[in-house]
Amino acid sequence: MAESIPKIKIMKGAEPDLSAATYQIHDESHTIGNALRWMLMKNPKVEFCGYSAPHPSENIIQVRIQMYDGLSSLTALITALSDLDNLCETVEGSYQKSLREDSYERWDEKY
Repeated sequence: MAESIPKIKIMKGAEPDLSAATYQIHDESHTIGNALRWMLMKNPKVEFCGYSAPHPSENIIQVRIQMYDGLSSLTALITALSDLDNLCETVEGSYQKSLREDSYERWDEKY
């Protein structure tokens, strides 16, 4: 049986208090990487956040988070993921509502 890979993995080199750590997120790409970085940087307690996708053939991203005052980067990551999920639900709800009410812009595409 194949070994399951955890969705999020803390990479070696993390501070013991997790005030600075790199997280590897499996089965994700730039789509969530950039949105997650944006959400993390909205947090005033985050000193630095960056992400990379090591290679196009690998379906993973790495997110580096550094916090002020020794706070936990894991807590910030979990909060940002939750906030991003809430934002996506809000956008989807507005989209579905506009479809139901037939209140969206239409245009004819000209060739």
